[in-house]
Amino acid sequence: MVKIRAAFNRFVEELDFGVFGVGFSASLLAISVFFLNPEASAEMMGRVNEFLWTEYTWVYVGTMFLMVMFSLWLMVGPWGKIKLGKPDENPEFRLVSFFAMMFSAGIAAGIVFWGPAEALKHYQTVPPLIGADPQSSAAAVGAIQYTLFHWGISYWVPYLVVALPIAYYAFRRDAPMRVSTLIAPFVGVDNLDGLPAKAIDVMAVFATVGGIATTLGFVGKQFLTGLRYNFDVSIGDGGTVLVITGLTVAFTVSVALGVKKGIARISRFNMGVFAVLTAVTFLLGPTNYVMNTGLQAVGNYFVEFLRMALYTNATGTGEWVGNWTVFYWAWVFSWAPFGGLFVARISRGRTIRQVVATALIGATAATTPWFLTMGGSAIFFERNGVAPMLEMVAEYGVSVSGFPLFGALPFGGVLSAVFMLLVVTFFITSADSSTLALGMLTTGGKQHPSTVNRVIWGALMGGLASLLIVGGGIDALRSSAIITGFPFAVISVVAIAGMALEFQRVDPLLSGGDESAATDDTGSSERMVPNDDD
Repeated sequence: MVKIRAAFNRFVEELDFGVFGVGFSASLLAISVFFLNPEASAEMMGRVNEFLWTEYTWVYVGTMFLMVMFSLWLMVGPWGKIKLGKPDENPEFRLVSFFAMMFSAGIAAGIVFWGPAEALKHYQTVPPLIGADPQSSAAAVGAIQYTLFHWGISYWVPYLVVALPIAYYAFRRDAPMRVSTLIAPFVGVDNLDGLPAKAIDVMAVFATVGGIATTLGFVGKQFLTGLRYNFDVSIGDGGTVLVITGLTVAFTVSVALGVKKGIARISRFNMGVFAVLTAVTFLLGPTNYVMNTGLQAVGNYFVEFLRMALYTNATGTGEWVGNWTVFYWAWVFSWAPFGGLFVARISRGRTIRQVVATALIGATAATTPWFLTMGGSAIFFERNGVAPMLEMVAEYGVSVSGFPLFGALPFGGVLSAVFMLLVVTFFITSADSSTLALGMLTTGGKQHPSTVNRVIWGALMGGLASLLIVGGGIDALRSSAIITGFPFAVISVVAIAGMALEFQRVDPLLSGGDESAATDDTGSSERMVPNDDD
């Protein structure tokens, strides 16, 4: 009882009541409205979405391109030497753990949900820039090419643009670990408690709740679809709540264990399962077709990157671009607050170049074999009548796409079970990182928010996922999460401008050869010791 009271007291003492109260209440109210009026909410949000991608496609496309160019410059330019910490400070996490946590938190639900499905959808409805006949050989190459474009380097840069300035100011200037730290270059570290900063943090809480609850709803639905497809097990609303509750308990335990003991270990396990499943599917599947089609798609991705990155279909309706490219960019913008905050939290002691390279080179290199293998195999099975991929998607929805694919391979039952395990572990790591970020946001930027805080957010995420699946409000909430990506596109441009101003000030020290001065402009040689309890 004494420990429980002490834990609760810590939760109350460190809480930022303004951000927590407004963010929690506004999120809960909006989600309740969506749950009670899913059709009307979906219709309204659909109209707003259509307006945004019709009138402001250029904002999403242009902002993402700017982020890509700036991130590439950080990786190869002199600012990459800047350390996110003290000069003699070692990275808090080993490279393997750092990469695994970044990858699992950043791409999680998307890679299991869309891995086998996106290329299949593009194969059926060809992107206008590709200009091939549907379900043709050229369409197959173009389908994989566009999948790589949506999940390649562009996917990771919003996290970097949010993470780097937060980590820089948090680990070098003792700024709070929260999204509003992005405006520190303009208002100063001592002025981050004003109304603009609070508004940004509240918006970040709302975007995080909407984005992650919807994502957990999708992944939970995929798990339930796997039960139905593989084992002919259909459970009612009560069973759905029980399943999602079980998953929630799993990630809540992980959250309570902290970053090192919970999130890092599960992320490493996650990456091992992911790598094994990719390799086995590649070897047992249509290996030659995957290689031939995939290599050409990779080549087209690099050669035509500029065209795809700036393509808005200005001469057409723009509907395809709105439904796919703008949707993805808006979605990752809405994930950027929590994803970027989590990446900032685990980047202590690393240089900017190391963090950027881990995302742009490491994460992209890890996702490419997966999408080549899954997308290529799905298309091959459909083209050659091995498995009715498009028919199953039409019957069960996109969430089923992985199961007929694995079912058509040797040891299909085992592979499907491993795939379902991967769905579960990605569910856990997504929820882990988001609840930690919410904890930091609602405690004024504490790097180690209380266990009670994280458990509260974990319970809310799991409950919302259950309600969304049962109540059918996923589409409406998904639309709201996409809409929240618009202001964060603007905020990201502000973050880039702030980094340019701050790093330009540090740049003379770099060019003068005094790298130690450049890596710690505070002049302090004190080494900050990480908290091993988290």
